[in-house]
Amino acid sequence: MVNPILLIIVPIAAAFFIPIISKAAKSLAKYIAFFVGLFNLIAAIYIFMHTINTPISVIIAGYKPPVGINLYVGPLAAVLSIVITFIGFLSMIYSFKYINDDSSPLFYSMFLLLLTGAIGMVLTADIFNLFVFFEILCISSYALVAYDRNRDGLEASMKYLIQGSIGSVLILFGIALIYFSIGTLNMADIALKYQNANKNLITIAIILMITGFGIEAAIFPLNSWLPDAHSSAPSSISAVLSGFVIEVALIIIMKIIFLIFSATYFLTFFAIVGVITLLMGELSAFKQENIKRVLAYSSIGQIGLILFAFSINTPQGISGGIFQIINHAVSKSLLFLSAGYVIHKTGSKNVSDYKGIAKSMPFLGIVFIIGALSLIGIPPFIGFFSKFNIILAAISKHSVLYIVLTALVLLGTIFEASYFFKIAKIMYTGKKRKEGYAKVPFAVLFPLGLLAIIIVISFIYTNGILNYTNKAGADLINKIAFIHAVLG
Repeated sequence: MVNPILLIIVPIAAAFFIPIISKAAKSLAKYIAFFVGLFNLIAAIYIFMHTINTPISVIIAGYKPPVGINLYVGPLAAVLSIVITFIGFLSMIYSFKYINDDSSPLFYSMFLLLLTGAIGMVLTADIFNLFVFFEILCISSYALVAYDRNRDGLEASMKYLIQGSIGSVLILFGIALIYFSIGTLNMADIALKYQNANKNLITIAIILMITGFGIEAAIFPLNSWLPDAHSSAPSSISAVLSGFVIEVALIIIMKIIFLIFSATYFLTFFAIVGVITLLMGELSAFKQENIKRVLAYSSIGQIGLILFAFSINTPQGISGGIFQIINHAVSKSLLFLSAGYVIHKTGSKNVSDYKGIAKSMPFLGIVFIIGALSLIGIPPFIGFFSKFNIILAAISKHSVLYIVLTALVLLGTIFEASYFFKIAKIMYTGKKRKEGYAKVPFAVLFPLGLLAIIIVISFIYTNGILNYTNKAGADLINKIAFIHAVLG
């Protein structure tokens, strides 16, 4: 089997070597990034095939845990690794159309560091290394948001940096309290020993870490940075920020609650916060005219839905949440990338300027509609099955609170459908634009076409996807299996 450590070592090594190698020819940067991205995707699929049924622990530097550092690769990490490498690879291909050779070494170095940070976060079984990978992800994200070096991008990056830095400090304080209380940094060892530690200190540590990661996950009211960052970044970066960066941060919160500390007493609170986040995101998206801000606020709404799903705390709800992560990654990436090309052709981010654009660019109109329908949850697209499982799981709780919250989720879906319908109506009404709009370059056509095809045909494999998300969900909450796999 391919050693999972390669998913981390290869991109981080390439990120540092790209600026050196590119001195010979700056155009080499994108080719190096392409082959590294392809390698990581193939390796992630191979690792998925070998770990979806049998989790493994990979020891690094020869020292066994809890003393040594290790990676834990179970069904959840395997699924998320494919999501990260797949969306990252397609977004990278898309960027080839827009990133000029002069700036490509810096861009692709940061891009590969972002991928390294995200993959490292889902694979590591050590909370300090979790923090290190989190910092790698955040710092590269700050740089990429400001890549265009315009006023909006720089302001958005600074806001993201300030709030993200506060989150990092909170996480570091939380880790320090855990180490002070328990004397270990290994996640499985913490899960084994935390009940003998000072409960007040542990509770404070949990709150600090949840708040810190909650900023990156864009949970209300910690999400004021996201609309500016996601709308100002290059569209390929918007796709990865919405496609997996915020979801990885949310998964870490769920690991803290389910896998490490069994802090399920937070879940009722999170169910309410999740629905508030959803409604805030969808209502805000409804009022926007900037297409990328519409999609950015939509991502906040989707994070709220996923948080609500995990908070149901049943196998079906957790599986539905992971399924929705997959749906959101594919659908929102498709929407951001297609919107980016429309912006490139029209020179405008204002939705009202897109009258008749779908008549001139039928391919872009079709793929945008496909992404929107899946995100709303219209059958037979995969978004229907993920959202249906979440709603069914919530109703099955037989709780008045969860029934009310489910009704509010459906209300949020109505707002979501309304603003996507408004955009579609504008795109398909009005006069056809000038000739030349219909031709789509391969670097745009390939990722958009592949994402759209996956959304359309995935309903055929719904049972298979649910099987994998069920295993990933069980992996998230099975503390005994996690401890056994890591510590033996």
